[in-house]
Amino acid sequence: MSEDGPVTNAQQAQTHHKGEQPKPQVSTEQAKSPSTVQEEAYPMSPRRNTTTPNPFSRRNTSIDIDDYFTGPRDIAKHSKWPLFLQLHGSILPKMIVPLLVVAAWATLITVISKKVEGVNLGISSILLTVTGFVVGLGLSFRSSTAYERYAEGRKYWGQLIFTCQGLGRVFWIHAVEREGSKKQDLLAKLTAMNLIVAFAVSLKHKLRFEPYTYYDDLVELVDHIDTFAKSATDENSVRPRVGMFKAVGENLGLSFAASNPRKLMKKAKTPLGNLPLEILCYLTAYVDELALNGQLPVGMQQTAAYNQLQALNDVMVGTERVLNTPLPIAYAIAISQITWIYIFLLPFQLFLELDWITIPATIAASYIILGIFFIGHEIENPFGNDVNDLPLDLFCQQIVEDMETIAARPKPRLADWVENPKNKVMFPHSESGYSVWAQRPESAIRNALRNRPHAGFDKMGGNNEKGEHNV
Repeated sequence: MSEDGPVTNAQQAQTHHKGEQPKPQVSTEQAKSPSTVQEEAYPMSPRRNTTTPNPFSRRNTSIDIDDYFTGPRDIAKHSKWPLFLQLHGSILPKMIVPLLVVAAWATLITVISKKVEGVNLGISSILLTVTGFVVGLGLSFRSSTAYERYAEGRKYWGQLIFTCQGLGRVFWIHAVEREGSKKQDLLAKLTAMNLIVAFAVSLKHKLRFEPYTYYDDLVELVDHIDTFAKSATDENSVRPRVGMFKAVGENLGLSFAASNPRKLMKKAKTPLGNLPLEILCYLTAYVDELALNGQLPVGMQQTAAYNQLQALNDVMVGTERVLNTPLPIAYAIAISQITWIYIFLLPFQLFLELDWITIPATIAASYIILGIFFIGHEIENPFGNDVNDLPLDLFCQQIVEDMETIAARPKPRLADWVENPKNKVMFPHSESGYSVWAQRPESAIRNALRNRPHAGFDKMGGNNEKGEHNV
């Protein structure tokens, strides 16, 4: 046997026994060729549960105490508790401090009225009827406008997922890989599909007022392109630091503990640009290259690509409109003041009728009123990190999985799936495969098609005797 001969199984076993990894087998001609690049076997993408984390996955997470105060809520988690007993996703954690204040206030009014001689702070309950209608109208208006913004934000992200799927199919299926540069074209396709994911992830961070690129789910996607956000991150990015007391205050919904969401943008010392828009420019340049190189030979394919890019731009502008057009501040202040005045007047109006029961009755009524009020406040910005905000991380993960699914297989050839023997072209009326029908004349196929509706009709009416008719 020559020295260039193939490696036998015994030689491989001996090499493995010595602790060495077996080298990939290369033919003699390939080994002598100076242009041959020998690559070691390497997994195409890191497996899950390895040292390389998946920044888009929450599959292995559990519900911690923080999940009851911050979000968005992981909708993949399932609870067997009855709905009225569930806390994960409830507004109750944000109402702990307001309810304690209301309880203290109701206790104070009741104790003064009972223990201080000659003092009775109770008043007629007629004010409940007069002011209750106004409070209900204000809360209804706030809830409806907040949910409208929430639903509109969800529609835009649904449109984003739809557009990403369409653009990914254009890149992977329609774009032709040229002879002599198939490998380069393949890698270019994958790069463009990664930029689709980068657009969605960067839009998520932009809507959350996170203007830099050092985030775990974004940095590896945009590190190879030149953007203002990358330059600002490399030069002097500002990373937020939240202390324990501030974090507790934000979790409990205390307004004096909440930071300005645009704080990072105001502290920037260099231009931050618009990262989603810059990524969209790179995608547009790629589509231009495909059109100029003849890789999109059909005109409708080029039209589809440019239409999808325009749809991405529409989503970006639409979500920014939802974010930057909240309920007018005059309405927000008036509704908040009316609601709290009504709640603070409750103990005075309930004391004459309920006596000591005024305290729990005030707490129960305040829970109902403040619950609706706080829900409207929470979902008014559907792109944030509150418990009931839209799960943007889950949407981005779905786009990642969609791109991986599209690129998992090469463009399917018509003959591979049409002429497959398992293709039962007349199912469920016939169990014969494609090869059987291909051997029959065309007239037999058309006769079978003509008789197929009658076969279905006979199956539906098979239990009726001949001559009987159902009216």
